[in-house]
Amino acid sequence: MDGPFTGRVALVTGASGGIGQALARRLAVGGAVLALGYGVNGQAAEAVAAEITSAGGTAIALGADLRRAEAPGQLVQAAAEALGKVDVLVSNAGLSRVQPLDDVTAAQFDEMLAVNLRAPFLLAQAAVPSMRERRFGRILFISSVAAFTGGIVGPHYAASKAGLHGLTHFLASRLAGSGVTVNALAPALVAETGMLPGDPRELRRQVPVGRLGRPSEVADLAAAILANAYLTNQVISLDGGIYPR
Repeated sequence: MDGPFTGRVALVTGASGGIGQALARRLAVGGAVLALGYGVNGQAAEAVAAEITSAGGTAIALGADLRRAEAPGQLVQAAAEALGKVDVLVSNAGLSRVQPLDDVTAAQFDEMLAVNLRAPFLLAQAAVPSMRERRFGRILFISSVAAFTGGIVGPHYAASKAGLHGLTHFLASRLAGSGVTVNALAPALVAETGMLPGDPRELRRQVPVGRLGRPSEVADLAAAILANAYLTNQVISLDGGIYPR
């Protein structure tokens, strides 16, 4: 458990899902001390924390309902009190609900943006002051190819993910001089996440490489982004060739 994140406190939200679990394991291998944020599936997050701990690392699970405006700040505070100030923030938690335009209510639109956009902003807002003070920080927002293409989940989902890109650029351009990098990673159609918008057999036909992505592939790229101090203000796609650019 010695690597590029040795001794760094990393907060990963959505750590009970497939991508979140892979991210947590990958950062633990890199030496990070993990705070694993979860919404409803505490058992899965606790299991990953126990797995990391049994392998010689340090990890705790922390529950937070990111639909509540006060929850992100409380989560950052809880992580800092338990493990130390957050050095690495991976905002991975997301809400996905397949709905056509005519079916999305104002309340559903607001809920989607609360979890997928407002919460990442509030997490960063809470974590940045100590990062800036210590002149080190890594922030990574997990976005989606839907931010580029509109996707197939719904207008509320696409809008929330596109908003993360604007947030990335705003923060990165203002924090780069303080040793804080801010990037976004936009995957598409990743298996084992519980958030696929349809039948996996049908969805893989939309991917030029001919298969769905794997959580471990997202985690490997995320770790590379977080370890690179010269990489900031970028949105990086991982989509099997769906959206070339």
